[in-house]
Amino acid sequence: MTRIRSQALVGGSLFIVGSLLAWQVGKKIVANDMRSVIYAAMGFAACVVAVVILRNWRTGFYFFLFWLMFEDLFRKYMGNGLALFFGKDLLLTLTYLSFYVSLRKRRENILRPPFLFFLSLFFWLGVLQMFNQNSPSIWYGLLGIKIYFFYVPLIFVGYALIRDDESLRKFLVMNAVLAVAIAAVGILQGILGNSFLNPSNLASDLQLLGDLQKTNLSGVSFNLPDSVFVSSGRFASYLALAFIVAMGAAGYLLLYTKRSRKLMFFAIGILGVATLMSGSRGTFVSLILTAGLLSAGFLWGAPWRWKQGYRMLKAVRRSALVAAAGLIIIFALFPKQAGSRLEFYSETLLPNGGNYELGNRTWDYPVDNFLAVFSKPNWMVGNGIGTSALGTQYVAKLTGEPPPNLGVEEGYGTMIIEMGVLAPILWILWTAALVYYSWKVVRGLRETRFFPIGLAIVWYAVLLLFIWTYGSLSGYENYICNAYLWLLVGILFRLPSLARAGAAPVIASPVISPVIQTRPGYQF
Repeated sequence: MTRIRSQALVGGSLFIVGSLLAWQVGKKIVANDMRSVIYAAMGFAACVVAVVILRNWRTGFYFFLFWLMFEDLFRKYMGNGLALFFGKDLLLTLTYLSFYVSLRKRRENILRPPFLFFLSLFFWLGVLQMFNQNSPSIWYGLLGIKIYFFYVPLIFVGYALIRDDESLRKFLVMNAVLAVAIAAVGILQGILGNSFLNPSNLASDLQLLGDLQKTNLSGVSFNLPDSVFVSSGRFASYLALAFIVAMGAAGYLLLYTKRSRKLMFFAIGILGVATLMSGSRGTFVSLILTAGLLSAGFLWGAPWRWKQGYRMLKAVRRSALVAAAGLIIIFALFPKQAGSRLEFYSETLLPNGGNYELGNRTWDYPVDNFLAVFSKPNWMVGNGIGTSALGTQYVAKLTGEPPPNLGVEEGYGTMIIEMGVLAPILWILWTAALVYYSWKVVRGLRETRFFPIGLAIVWYAVLLLFIWTYGSLSGYENYICNAYLWLLVGILFRLPSLARAGAAPVIASPVISPVIQTRPGYQF
């Protein structure tokens, strides 16, 4: 009897609360206040997602990954509020909490990164710089700590996320699906203009980021698409990251299974076309470097002694053919849009171009920016972590004071401005340690099915932490690039244990004899 009364009380309470909510929502709809309705729906969805995350951190991680990709799209249509900007951080915090509970119950394996000591030196410098007397506010310090270190625990999440080949395949497939969708939107914007999937009125602090154009020497202007992001720069950085992961995934799948191969090669083709249409010279050059270096690396690490090296040749050949086919199609269907961008690349990147800038952008410009640091105030001890980082406009909203105008574009110079002359030294120390130990892992994966994806991860780390940082710290400060760095490094350190766990099924080839297939130690 007591139980029946309790159920009736709960049911009645839910009916009353539901009726009140329906009444309030109805009032907002009648008043044509759809933004409030959408915010209420998002708040309810966030509560449901939070419960799901706390029950299963793996599901929570994929919720976080999806929101990470499409947060900017909501920000464009719903206004650039702080609640939306920090939504991904709330999801990730819940994921960390759920993961920690799972670790305490000994349900997951824990990684002990060999470079952690070197990273900790840079971390404690950042913590000290939070209290730099030259910093205008502690909020800048908190922003800097978030940007530099909040996504570092993803290395432990990535390590535990991949339990076997199938979980690795699903992760790579999820990334490929997201990449195809995001790249396709960017291609359509390159053809139709930035009005596609963009609101007619962007928030004032997003307007300059989301509607940029360039003009080549012929006087032809073209827009820089931003896809689902708020800026063309974030879209361009994502294309470089997604192309690296897709190439590594294609090589891995050719050695492991027939499933999802076509998707990976299709993703490579779409990403190649999107890179052309992006109008970003940095991404265009990064893609060419990636294609050349990874192709050569795949052949170097291929399992030739097991007569499986031809699969790597097939991966390289198919990647080149699919990318070439995509470019042929886009030039055939939209010669004006594709031609204007190709002309811009040739003018600015080739020595015989009419507006050659490659030498200036790779040496003169970053060196001049670095030297300009020493004319800034407090360069010896810095002005506080976060004072020249991306996102200072949000701190300015909190404090009511304009952000300090201290920044330079060159990455190591930015560190000096924020944390003094010791910062780039410690940065080089921990990044070199990360790449060194990661490379040791990759060398141990030679002649296994995991080598292509492992090599791709190391190349991404080198590109982000050294090459892009030399030009600008905005790549590392970009939360998508930052989150993927730590996630992928965690996955990389997981691969050796998967390789030791036993042989996975490999697609049989007519050139491989049954004797070779059953040889002890045969492992892909």
